[in-house]
Amino acid sequence: MEMLIQLALLVLGFVLLVKGADWFVDGAASIAAKLGIPQLVIGLTIVAMGTSAPEAAVSLTAAFHGNADITIGNVVGSNIMNVLVILGLAAMICPMVVAKLTAFVDIPVTLVMSLVLFGLGVDGSISRLDAAILLVVFIGYLSYLFLMTKKGLISGESEEEVAKIQSVPKALLFTALGLALIIVGSSLAVDAASAIAKMLGLSERFIGLTIVALGTSLPELFTSVAAAIKKNPDMAIGNIVGSNIFNILFIVGLSGMVIPVPFASAFRFDTLVATATMLLLFLLSLPKRRLGRVAGFILLAGYIAYFLQIL
Repeated sequence: MEMLIQLALLVLGFVLLVKGADWFVDGAASIAAKLGIPQLVIGLTIVAMGTSAPEAAVSLTAAFHGNADITIGNVVGSNIMNVLVILGLAAMICPMVVAKLTAFVDIPVTLVMSLVLFGLGVDGSISRLDAAILLVVFIGYLSYLFLMTKKGLISGESEEEVAKIQSVPKALLFTALGLALIIVGSSLAVDAASAIAKMLGLSERFIGLTIVALGTSLPELFTSVAAAIKKNPDMAIGNIVGSNIFNILFIVGLSGMVIPVPFASAFRFDTLVATATMLLLFLLSLPKRRLGRVAGFILLAGYIAYFLQIL
């Protein structure tokens, strides 16, 4: 009975996280628009970070609760799942053309950042200095996105996509409610995941890399699969690669600045797998900058092999 209760709390936590992120983005983007902040900037910051809000909330909550394995496991596990499972599924649904900048800039940047995370964590923790380095690089990456969009080399979000402009009171309400749902949802998810891990005799590392990673990747899953079904697969790839960069630079950086995060030695393997995952994506994208159904099958098979390894 206790197990069913914890599973229900875990699912409830994920639902609150996803809905909270959605409301928070709508409200915050409307407020920013009302303040005269350009739609381009809103699209590259508030909206772009929206799908990473669940990972951020869960990782910060886990760090505060002393569940460091969930903090790192959530980020690394989400990055692995984003590429191998979500892009794998999307490619199986609809073959995707990989944009030139995504193939030759964003994917290599994510690969390098995965190696940087490995290097920073090899001493056993992500210190505040390590976190500061990640956040500085994150600001540099946002600046790059802004410049590329201004030059028309990458497309920004349209006004309709960025914000359905709301009245100020309604926007404030949505922002506050969204933030509250994110906080409550992340707390429920972390506590339930820890309880389930103890009941099943599983490590928090495994729970963080799998169940929690899947739950916090739901926004990316919905967005990418929907984009593939609507024959807009370039959005699917951009969403995933961008989210992976945000996960490493913003979420780990923010978590480490708030409280130094232990980096267990077991995560060295997982971080190297995350790096190898990006290398695999790069190699699959090289021939024609295209991910077909065979590539999708290879990605999904890769996740099955990884799952069996950590089980």
